[in-house]
Amino acid sequence: MSKDILIVDDSPSVRRMVTMTLSQAQFEVHEAENGAEGLRMSRTKRFDMVITDQNMPVMTGLEFIRAFRGEPQNRGIPIVFLSTESAISLKEEARSAGALGWMQKPFEPTQLLAVVRKVLG
Repeated sequence: MSKDILIVDDSPSVRRMVTMTLSQAQFEVHEAENGAEGLRMSRTKRFDMVITDQNMPVMTGLEFIRAFRGEPQNRGIPIVFLSTESAISLKEEARSAGALGWMQKPFEPTQLLAVVRKVLG
């Protein structure tokens, strides 16, 4: 059975790359272009994992993580945080908000796949 992964990113090219990479590895990928849309999607479908960008309109990645974690049905779902920023304070803030892992943009498809496989076991 394939795993359902939600990618939340305002960049169509990033969503396309993530979707293509993970779909080829037999994951079912669902796309949201901002945190508010991702949160709405999580209320109608349970995901096995979430990958979210930080810098997005409507709702930032940190705001999304906090709201997502605030809903009981989402508490155990692993979240990987994507960002072009490398500040340790942002990494710590993401982790304290509920992110399990961090990936710095840009990244290679093989790196993404390795992280997803590690997180999902």
